[in-house]
Amino acid sequence: MKKIRIIIAGGGPVGVVAALACAQRGYAVTLLEAESTIDDNPRAATTHPSTLEMIARVGLIDQFIQEGLVARFFQFWDKPARAQIVEFDHDTLRDETPYPFVVQTEQHKLARMGIERLRTFADAKVRFATRVTGVTQDANGATVTAEGPDGKESFRGDYVIGADGGRSTVRKALDIEFEGFTWPERFLVLTTLDDFQELLTGCCYRNYLADPDEWTNLFKVAGDDGKGRWRAVFPTRVEESDEEALGDESTYSRLQRVFPLGRRYNVVHRNLYKVHQRVAATFRQGRVFLAGDSAHVNNSVGGLGLNGGIHDAMELVDTLHQVITGQAGEELFDRYTRRRRTLNIEFVQEQTIINKKRLEERDPKARQARFDELRAIAEDRGKHTEFLLRTSLIASVRKAQSME
Repeated sequence: MKKIRIIIAGGGPVGVVAALACAQRGYAVTLLEAESTIDDNPRAATTHPSTLEMIARVGLIDQFIQEGLVARFFQFWDKPARAQIVEFDHDTLRDETPYPFVVQTEQHKLARMGIERLRTFADAKVRFATRVTGVTQDANGATVTAEGPDGKESFRGDYVIGADGGRSTVRKALDIEFEGFTWPERFLVLTTLDDFQELLTGCCYRNYLADPDEWTNLFKVAGDDGKGRWRAVFPTRVEESDEEALGDESTYSRLQRVFPLGRRYNVVHRNLYKVHQRVAATFRQGRVFLAGDSAHVNNSVGGLGLNGGIHDAMELVDTLHQVITGQAGEELFDRYTRRRRTLNIEFVQEQTIINKKRLEERDPKARQARFDELRAIAEDRGKHTEFLLRTSLIASVRKAQSME
């Protein structure tokens, strides 16, 4: 009997988790990644409790935690006053999840450890430097075309998962609309070796600094050397050029406004990117599916994008398995879009937009009202728990299970 083969476009963490989950279910897997190596540029690093449960399902949780930092708390700050507004404690969720904390592990580490595990499966093929250029399908399967080291190639499979990012070739080949908008400002990410826990007294590993002029997200990651480093995320001015935003004056003055160090910060990486809030009109067309940034993108405030993508991957593999094994008919495929698209809009899109607006609020009365609301939530145990169930996407997972 022919073994079912699933082709995954994209070797980032979402594609890798999907591929690994497929291999563990007994399916043949072909993973195609455009770049020649795993992209280790600083990107997503915040992994919420609901997602940690999924990483545990594919057998990577111990290594994942070991290579990252455990962050029990997160805080909101009034940046101009350099004062903490409120602290939230994930330990409140200890009766809701086996992982009542966030883990700060850079996404390239998850991709790397997943690929290492994937290569232990005889029927799993991993191809770097192989850029997907198109996809076609018929009643019996799908064909992916790609440009590899030896020129044009074709890969035939039973199903295709497009996890090839916000500019997804798979999504474009299917002519699926990417609905939403792009923010006028961009986000600037600066990575420094200076320790903000020594500078900003009382801060933790995850901090959101509200400021009507220039909010900041400030969080710590382990780094590949395990010695730790801090990432600071800022909005640019709308009229600011790339050269201005990435230049020394911008870099060092922005960090000094977080905390006046009295010398230059030790900056080891700078990145600038456009920020979108978009969701694909559908996450499935026939035998081809979208997951992760191919299906939805959002601003990074709250660290929800990658988490939502891994949720896509696990739900999709579970759905494929039910249909392939005859536990359900192909109509179950439509549920994947119903669940994942709805939940991305309700939990990821809405929450990240709220998070951003909370930090950038300019009206003094409205700003104070937002601070008061956060304090009221944090001081009430029930509201504290409910807030964390939503921000950790546990509530999203539970709602998915109730959706037919």
